[in-house]
Amino acid sequence: MSYLPLLGILIIVVGFALKLDTIAVVVIAACVTALASGMSIAEFLTTLGDAFVANRLVTLFVLTLPIVGLSERYGLKEQAVRLVNRIQGLTAGKFLSFYLLIREVAGIISVRLGGHPAFVRPLVEPMAQSAAKARYRENTPQSQELIKAQSAAMENIGNFFAQNGFVGAAGTLLIVGTMEALGYPVDAAQIALASLVVAGLAFLYGLLSNYIFDRRLDRLNAHTKTDKGGQSK
Repeated sequence: MSYLPLLGILIIVVGFALKLDTIAVVVIAACVTALASGMSIAEFLTTLGDAFVANRLVTLFVLTLPIVGLSERYGLKEQAVRLVNRIQGLTAGKFLSFYLLIREVAGIISVRLGGHPAFVRPLVEPMAQSAAKARYRENTPQSQELIKAQSAAMENIGNFFAQNGFVGAAGTLLIVGTMEALGYPVDAAQIALASLVVAGLAFLYGLLSNYIFDRRLDRLNAHTKTDKGGQSK
């Protein structure tokens, strides 16, 4: 057995550790692996091209980035922040719980919201930050970083645990195919129904997590907390 093809893995590990260009590292690792396996440059390029064409739909998310940029340029973030500021008593945790609900419902009916780069970073996280600013006179840098992390966590929880609630989701069909191959006949509806239970439990966890998160922000910003009238204590 030849271990030379494993050089590609070493290149990826070293390249990522040195924080080199991700695409360049992956392409170089693939090229080295192909050559070490006995493939010619022509065969490697053919395989790479076939893989790209077969999975070209994966790159469609790139089209959303210019749209997000234009939306931000013309005030999408500012309008979202203004909307949050109008809601009395809204905290960052309550807002993120509401977003988690939307995210899970969207996943169950197979509606894609765009994920972190197209939806969370330009819209959800600024709205959560605005909710915190309305509650505290000064939102500390530590609180801002925690809100970023919590926003990303709610996206991950809602997406991961609710997407298989749709019978036609890729994950649902993958589970069905795997179970049938192992000799356990199931249908997509059974998997989706079980996934709905998991999605419900994940939502309850999100509610508890966001409640604790609000209490943590209160402790971090106790000296800057405002009353209902917006005056600092």
